[in-house]
Amino acid sequence: MSNAVTAVVPNAVSGLPDKRQVAASFSRAAPSYDAVAELQRTVGDALLQRLPGELTPARWLDLGCGTGYFSRSLASRFRAGEGVALDIAEGMLRHARPQGGAQYFTVGDAECLPLRGASVDLIFSSLALQWCEDFSAVLSEASRVLCSGGVFMFSSLCSGTLQELRDSWQAVDGFAHVNRFRSLEAYQQLCAASGLQLDRLDVEPKVLHFAELRQLTHELKALGAHNLNPGRPGGLTGRARIRALIDAYEQFRTPSGLPATYQVVYGVLRKDF
Repeated sequence: MSNAVTAVVPNAVSGLPDKRQVAASFSRAAPSYDAVAELQRTVGDALLQRLPGELTPARWLDLGCGTGYFSRSLASRFRAGEGVALDIAEGMLRHARPQGGAQYFTVGDAECLPLRGASVDLIFSSLALQWCEDFSAVLSEASRVLCSGGVFMFSSLCSGTLQELRDSWQAVDGFAHVNRFRSLEAYQQLCAASGLQLDRLDVEPKVLHFAELRQLTHELKALGAHNLNPGRPGGLTGRARIRALIDAYEQFRTPSGLPATYQVVYGVLRKDF
């Protein structure tokens, strides 16, 4: 695919220590990721269902491919197409590559794609772009690499995600223990200003339930999605604070267990020029 993929951008994550931490965290999580990725599969499947029926891409990109689960789904759906699986975390690509799906596995940053302009017909990205600080750059890069008539579809997380955990920590010490995400309004404004045609943008809450709080925190760690906020408290969390956190979270308990709510944004944009 020499006409599409150039060399990996070597400094794609330089100058952004938080992004390097994201890459390192997800690399470490690669071996455990699939075992706890129920939400990720559910959301990705819902995004697949939003694929335009007439779409037959000659070349597609799985942006933030993780372990390659949806790269394999895209390869199965578009057998005549050529696929690129791209992720910022090398550990994820090492895990994904032996399982196949895409023809190319590339380290790269969604804000600075190592792809030639007008080289792909479909960009599929599920639950990856919430880690990008500059979403306008993501949209600009998507517009650059898409062919005319190409489609950019994504799922991401917006504010209100893990609100139960955020509120519980707020009651304990007021520190930022939960990752922050941009608002739905920010997604709307950025998409509208992107120059791409916005076919749809909607948000759906997904609620998981856990018997105990430690099951949720273990899952977040296994996914590599534990707290990566700048200014997060360092050091160990004392037993008294953990006990206080558990007590605070218990206020949210339902007959189904302790809820963890994810506010999932789905977007479908098209390049008409």
